[in-house]
This record gives sequence, structure tokens and C-alpha cells, in this order.
Amino acid sequence: MATPLRAQVLTDPVMQQTILKTLDNVYNNNFVESDNLIRQLQTRYPQHPAGPMLRAMHLYWQFIPLQSNRNAVAQYAQACEQALVLAKKRLNKDPNDPEGVFFALTAHSYLALNHHNNDQIMRGVDEARRTYSYMKQGFTLMEKNPEFYFTTGLYNYYVERYPMDNPIVKPMMWFFKSGNMPLGLRQMETAARRATFTRYETAYYLAHIYLQHESTPARAATWLRGLSERFPNNPIYLMRYIESLLLTDRPAEATALLPRLKAMNRPFLTVPIRLFEGLLAQTKNDREAAEHFQAALRSPTVAPYTKEYHAMAYTGLARIALRANNRPLAKTYYQKALELADYKSVQAEAKAFR
Repeated sequence: MATPLRAQVLTDPVMQQTILKTLDNVYNNNFVESDNLIRQLQTRYPQHPAGPMLRAMHLYWQFIPLQSNRNAVAQYAQACEQALVLAKKRLNKDPNDPEGVFFALTAHSYLALNHHNNDQIMRGVDEARRTYSYMKQGFTLMEKNPEFYFTTGLYNYYVERYPMDNPIVKPMMWFFKSGNMPLGLRQMETAARRATFTRYETAYYLAHIYLQHESTPARAATWLRGLSERFPNNPIYLMRYIESLLLTDRPAEATALLPRLKAMNRPFLTVPIRLFEGLLAQTKNDREAAEHFQAALRSPTVAPYTKEYHAMAYTGLARIALRANNRPLAKTYYQKALELADYKSVQAEAKAFR
């Protein structure tokens, strides 16, 4: 039986469990089961944006990397737009409806993410601007709906960080309220503990921030361990967990997990697998390590998941060149790393070379 338009799905304990079960299956690559659960949710709540938003998430993870499948990209965008239409219907009846605000914000954010993953920076910024009114409403709704701890925390962090990393957007940032990066991290940690819809997404974003921006891989490893253990079939979570272990000098644990990553047999994993093998070999055999790094560089990367691994491979080759007293070659490799690197730790290592 369908429920009314204004039903609050995220505060219904029964539906919370249905959503969590759906997300468990999405993140663990059980897509037949997640598809069935989404259909059930849409049958019961046909006018609620949760169904199409879960469909977009399902597509995002099923066809990862999404941008390599044009049909999946089109379906993903359509699901986001459908969620947006349904969210706005709720807001037309009540401009302060928490779930209307949340799903309008989420749909715009997922569209912006799609632009970002396709290197469409300005389109991504334009889409992000459309979220701003909903984002501001979310600032005041955190206690009513803990999902807003994620969106508010993400805003507080990235409204400061994004223009630091992408100076081209600075002239457009006057439009946005100033943020607070430490506060944003604390708010996201609250979401990772208390939210329903965004719990695991928040944990992954935190790990990403700690790896890329904060250069604290040990903190990333804490979040990624939980994700990779809860969702053992998720290649992204396992890949990032192994990365965090290697960056925190825990090679034995990384070595034990690498066969699982290889067994997933996904083409985009070729680069990280060869990079990780090179990082493991570099303490014992420079020739073997160099072969792995070069093999990683011969395989194409997929933004945003594996692009950084080419930069890491170049820094690995630079370290090998330095150990061979070949400073000109090391300089060449570090320059190549700088052209690709987003991680602050990789940039710092390359810039420190003199």
C-alpha cells in the first residue's frame, strides 16, 4: 500500500532498517538484492525521493567507474532528477520539510559529483551553487535529522578546501558562506555514527579527506577498516584500506589483503594492484619495485579512484633513482608526480626534492 506524500521515511524505524539493508547490499555489491529492496521501497513510497536516490546510488556502485558506461550515466542522472522532482513536491507543500530539503540537496550533490568525476569543474560548481539554499536550511536541521551533520560538515570543510585546491573557482566563492574545516570534520564524524542514509558515505568521505588533504593515513585506516570489514565485496573500500595500511607502514597487513583485491578481477584495479606490489617490493628489491611501478604507469587510470596512483608510482620511481644516485632522473619523476598529484603528502615529497 502506498503511503502519503509527506511520509517521513528517515524517521520511520521500520523503513530505516529497510534503507540500511538496501545500502548494505549496494555497498557490498549485492545488486540483485538491492534492486529488489529499492523496488519495494518505491512501491510503498512512490512519491518519496528516497527510492530514486537509492537507485542513483545503486547505479553509481554497480557500474563503477560510472563515467565509462554512457547508459548508466544517463540512468543515474535520470534517477537524480526524479529524486529532485519528488523532493521539490514535498517542499512546495512545506518549505521546511526536512526530508524534502535533504533529498533536494542530495540529488543536486550527486549531479555535481558526476560533473566532478568527468572533470567538468565549472559545471560541478554551478550544480553545487544550486544546493546552497538547501544547504543553509540544513545548517539548522541537524538535531531534527542527523543526515544533515554530513552535508553541513562536508560544506564546512570543502567550502574552505576546494578553492585552495582549485584556484580557478575562487572568483565564484564570494557567493558562499565561510566554513570551518575542523568543525566540518567533527560534524561528519557525528554523521558517521548517527545518520542512516549517509552513514557509510560519510565514513568514506572522512577517509578520503584524511588521505588526500590531511595527510593522516592512520585516521583514514580506522574508518576504512570498518568499511572493508562490513562490505568485503566492495573493491573501492578494500583498495583504499590497503593504501592506508601501506601509507602507515603496515606492510604485513596490506600483503595479507592484496590477494582479495586481485580476486575481484576488476579492470580499474590493475593500477592500484601494481602500485601496491611496487610499494611492498621497494624495501627489498628496487628492480622488482620499478617493474611494478612502470606497469602501473602503463595502465590507464580512472578518475577519481586511481588517478593518484600514477603520481605515487612516479614518486616511487624517483626514490629508486635517488638510491641509485641519479638525481636528474629523480627530478624528472618528481616533476611528473607533481603534474598529477592531488594528495598533499605526495606533493610535499615531490616539492621537497632539491
